Amino acid sequence: MENKSPIKSFRDLEVYQNSYKNMLIVYKEILPVIPDCEKYNLKDQLRRSTKAIPRLIAEGYAKRHQKAGFQKYLDDAMGECNETIVGLEQCRDLYNITGKEIDNLLDIYDKTGRQLYNLNKRWNEFKNTK
Repeated sequence: MENKSPIKSFRDLEVYQNSYKNMLIVYKEILPVIPDCEKYNLKDQLRRSTKAIPRLIAEGYAKRHQKAGFQKYLDDAMGECNETIVGLEQCRDLYNITGKEIDNLLDIYDKTGRQLYNLNKRWNEFKNTK
């Protein structure tokens, strides 16, 4: 079993770290190659959804003392994660934005969605024991 440090901040959550790191990758590697005709649609939606995931995790963590507070934000982050996956698939399928980077991002955002789901589930179990 891994020896993990206690969680003292939202920054200690692996799902936060991964979603923040991957938001930067989307901004630096994917958004610049999306055609200008998608400036106010696909490009804008990817900007918002990728930024929203770590923000929702951070905001929800601040409300972790509330029974449903953290969970609502985790649910919203899962929704943004799914929107990001669809946006990345649209980049790939509509505009042939391909390569290892986009495939890796799709895998990571899929994993992020599962991590958010599991964190939500475990948080609910933890809150029910108190």
